[in-house]
Amino acid sequence: MSEETIADLGEFGFVELLKSRLAPASQVILGLGDDAAIVQLENNRVVASTDMLVEGQHFKRDWSSARDIGHRAAAANLADIVATGATPTALLIGLAIPHSTKVDWLIELVDGICEEAALVNAAVVGGDTTKSDNLIISITALGNINETGLSQAPLKRSGAEPGNLVILAGRLGWAEAGLNTLRKGFKSPKLVCDAHRRPKVPYFAGSIAKDFVSSMIDVSDGLLQDLGHIAKASKVHIDIKTVALIPEQEILDVAAALNVDPMIWVMTGGDDHAFVATLPRSRQVPDGFKVIGEVFEGDTQVTVDGKHFLGQKGHDHFKFS
Repeated sequence: MSEETIADLGEFGFVELLKSRLAPASQVILGLGDDAAIVQLENNRVVASTDMLVEGQHFKRDWSSARDIGHRAAAANLADIVATGATPTALLIGLAIPHSTKVDWLIELVDGICEEAALVNAAVVGGDTTKSDNLIISITALGNINETGLSQAPLKRSGAEPGNLVILAGRLGWAEAGLNTLRKGFKSPKLVCDAHRRPKVPYFAGSIAKDFVSSMIDVSDGLLQDLGHIAKASKVHIDIKTVALIPEQEILDVAAALNVDPMIWVMTGGDDHAFVATLPRSRQVPDGFKVIGEVFEGDTQVTVDGKHFLGQKGHDHFKFS
């Protein structure tokens, strides 16, 4: 690995290096290097989302490779786009970088972002850099809504209705189990630790759900927390069933070793980026989803097996856990 740092290369040298590494994409008319990027869209409905990762708060270089961090940063944004029923098209990367950061490390980071974007045929089209005492990664994702066919997009949190089923695609509790394992100083089981380092987002299931569901959200802050957003926006009562959310054996084993109730991770753990949605009963459950609950009339709330969940329902950056 080269010892060259970002201070040695400079801002514009780094931009030129990135330009040489970004693969061309059919939807990009003008990419990195001009004042702004130009992306060709099928219509005039553009979806945008942004997410920020701060070293020490969201990731640690001792735990994750640069490539893993890139994948994770991109996934957080791409999942938000898919949750609205849109097709991701482009990413803009903002980097605040300590001057001693190795260029090779940054290249690995950007490669990870590009690899995750490629999973949904999106492209990195630009961004910005600045100097900082701490490493901060801010990504803005853009998407396109195709209003043809059966699509219910744009999917809003306010679309749930009494009588809808609650359905889930993806894993719950894995990223939280991995985080807790790493916090204890362990690096195995690798499969669980990797769930924190590089979440496996069910992009395909999320993308086909737009033809069926009435609302959808990605589980980034915890199942109960994120379903609470749908319940509040839709003014409904959501009840989920634990019998549909039995943790996998890997999670049970880690929870037993750490003396933790695994259902706490399943209900409140974030960063798995599963998709939870509401579905009219008249429609088929989309491939990759399973039924985990139901929507009712009544007070705006989320219950578990008909009862209130005691404790914090998920992640909140500004609350103490």
